[in-house]
Amino acid sequence: MVQQSVTKQQISEAIRALDLSDRPLCVHSSLRSFGGLEEGPQTVIDGLLAEGCTIIVPSFTSEFEVPPPVDRRIPHNGYDYDADLPPRTMILRWYAPESQAIDSDMGALPAAIVATAGRVRGNHPDDSFCAIGPLAPDLIQGQQPTSVYAPLAALAKMGGWVVLMGVALDRLTLIHYAEERAGRRLFRRWSRDRDGLLIESQIGSCSSGFERLRDVLAPIERTIEVGTSRWRAYPAAELVELAAYAILENPAITHCDDPNCLRCNDAVLGGPLGVQDALP
Repeated sequence: MVQQSVTKQQISEAIRALDLSDRPLCVHSSLRSFGGLEEGPQTVIDGLLAEGCTIIVPSFTSEFEVPPPVDRRIPHNGYDYDADLPPRTMILRWYAPESQAIDSDMGALPAAIVATAGRVRGNHPDDSFCAIGPLAPDLIQGQQPTSVYAPLAALAKMGGWVVLMGVALDRLTLIHYAEERAGRRLFRRWSRDRDGLLIESQIGSCSSGFERLRDVLAPIERTIEVGTSRWRAYPAAELVELAAYAILENPAITHCDDPNCLRCNDAVLGGPLGVQDALP
């Protein structure tokens, strides 16, 4: 039996079935999970916008990172200062929200949104978020290099939800905000602004162990099948509260399967020394 391509009407119907119409949604997706989309990522975009949703996605860019200065080699920063240096060819590049650059592993939906006219993108050289829809400016406006998860804080305050479309919790960036709420200091990276000046920015930890929070989040989970894609949806504010509490109770709960993972080990210790994060 041939699998029919999913239409934007089916996307809209799924949103109504989940009772998520007119809400801001942070979407993490695998378009392959659908088994076919009538018009590719535009099907998802149009189906969500037709329901009055604002879509926010991570639009990360590793290409603007530069080597840290020797005098800023912060301990417990999830960084091997002798091995993790970016190529020197990137040192003279700088990021701006108008850029359409995006890491290839972000997926087809974020790439399509970044390329969409009228989208709003955050001011962060490594871990920007990008949004389209009626609430896009309100979600994005607070993001700065040292306020990386301001869009997710805004999502929670607005009663927004996270929707995982065919992907696991290791893609759910809101858990990084929960880590911050639990008291973990965010890691630091460096890049240059358009004047060539060095700037410091926040980034999150390793996310490969986030599926360990599945049982913690199960009570607030809503699910639906769309084509062959299984969606899991969570209210943002409640997810942050539950995940932060679980991390406080058991800091190792987010650790991935690699006992030598530098990011996980340093995150469990509380994050980099000598920095203070101001929570939004």
